[in-house]
Amino acid sequence: MTPQHEPQNQRFTLATTPTSVLDYDLSGGRVVFTHTGVPPAYRGQGLAAQLVEAGLQWAREQGLKVVPACSYVHVYIQRHPEWQNLVA
Repeated sequence: MTPQHEPQNQRFTLATTPTSVLDYDLSGGRVVFTHTGVPPAYRGQGLAAQLVEAGLQWAREQGLKVVPACSYVHVYIQRHPEWQNLVA
């Protein structure tokens, strides 16, 4: 499954589980990741990680700093040091 970016909605989704989301806000050259959600029936399959990876990669490509307001994104970045240089 490849996450889809919906810039008009400021979110990343998965086509197979459209209620799986990574929401964000843009503010002053930063992307604030505000919420990661995966329906209970789909948890434990790495879907949230896929969404976060896509969001972080997009932020890097856009030259944006990241504010991990969502606790899942915060912990994900702590566990994956290759993304820590993006944190504002």
